[in-house]
Amino acid sequence: MVTTIRTVAVIGSGTMGAGIAEVAASHGHPVLVYDIASEAVFRAIDGIRERLASRAARGKLSPEACGQILARLTPVTDIDALAAADLVIEAASERLEVKKALFAKLAEICPAKTLLTSNTSSISITAIAADVTHPERVAGLHFFNPAPVMKLVEVVSGLATSPEVADALCELALNWGKQPVRCQSTPGFIVNRVARPFYSEAWRALEEQVAAPEAIDAALREGAGFPMGPLELTDLIGQDVNFAVTCSVFNSFWQERRFLPSLVQQELVLAGRLGRKSGKGVYDWQGDRPDAKWLDAVSDSARHGERKSDGVTEIDGVLLVETQGETAQSLALRHGRPVVVVDRMERDVAVIAVAASNPDSANQKAIGWLQQQGKRVMQIADYPGLLIWRTVAMIANEALDALQKGVASEKDIDTAMRLGVNYPSGPIAWGERLGWQRLLALLENLQRHYGEERYRPCSLLRQRALLESSYES
Repeated sequence: MVTTIRTVAVIGSGTMGAGIAEVAASHGHPVLVYDIASEAVFRAIDGIRERLASRAARGKLSPEACGQILARLTPVTDIDALAAADLVIEAASERLEVKKALFAKLAEICPAKTLLTSNTSSISITAIAADVTHPERVAGLHFFNPAPVMKLVEVVSGLATSPEVADALCELALNWGKQPVRCQSTPGFIVNRVARPFYSEAWRALEEQVAAPEAIDAALREGAGFPMGPLELTDLIGQDVNFAVTCSVFNSFWQERRFLPSLVQQELVLAGRLGRKSGKGVYDWQGDRPDAKWLDAVSDSARHGERKSDGVTEIDGVLLVETQGETAQSLALRHGRPVVVVDRMERDVAVIAVAASNPDSANQKAIGWLQQQGKRVMQIADYPGLLIWRTVAMIANEALDALQKGVASEKDIDTAMRLGVNYPSGPIAWGERLGWQRLLALLENLQRHYGEERYRPCSLLRQRALLESSYES
């Protein structure tokens, strides 16, 4: 069934559709650009022309190449003209009923050999293909925004998708300079599923008034190496868009508590505070953005006596403990001495929480010691798991759950999260490095603290923690 893909049709001329059309035309394909609103097609091609002219002005592209790319773009106002395409990529409204009707129409128009794909970010490919003749030719071809720049493409197989079709789409993506990853049709596919905890744990910290938004973002950005903090990223994406994806994944998983949407985010959406595109979201994008507040250097710069054991440093009677999901106060009561809990310290940032029963002098000793180690110190409320460890543990747990359930391979999951959302490490590789036993203990402590299924460790995490312990013994 799969033939050489020459002519490509793109349905939908919004940001994603125009970007995909530009990619295809840039790699030598004649491209038919169709939209139900014909004037939108011409606007999209004008936008491509402007982007290509900008690249030419910066010496990134020759004027001749610009002209050749534009010559390959053909505006189409009659859907029947798409019968000439070898591959159709749909980038229209994210509504299942719209896609089902469109694909049923395409099946009538296009020959059986034509590959029919959707750029959907979360809608079931199986459902889209349900009313299509020859459903084995239907697949997901999910690009990331901006499509001409982002390397990742998720190639999504529905229940009926032919392996040969998935193979052909992966080969095409490689020819277009993209990195394909294969996955099964499941809510959120790889990226929009595994990334949910990055956002949801930040919203929970904000709801529990653990720290200001700028502090939460700085901890994840500067302390863990994420390119943007989760709250500023939702402002960039659009609160309405991010919230809709979360709701879609939550409902598609039958209200699985790991994907619970945030009431705080819902309030922003209801208020029209959608982020940068509306001028206000979590942050006011029309004024000066607040900066995270780091603690000033303590006046006492004397060296303190210290003793170290696994994850614990004793500083003149004060315990500095790397978090395992328990509050500083619970640890202080257990050990009968002052406790300061610290987040993961891979960089020059130390996020800490102190027990309420600590004398201030004990806190100052711990802060001074951290500053002597070259750390910038930020104090947040006494919050189990703090911000970095807790977020990374939840992301790694979700990645393992997707792996165990056959959504994608370990390699493709890690590749998708590095290239699709620019994580500093693939979550499974990250979990391996941090230690599965440590992540398991942290999640079990969070589950015990909250009494919620949200923090339930997946079965594969427990298995890897057992293997890890057997290797160590």
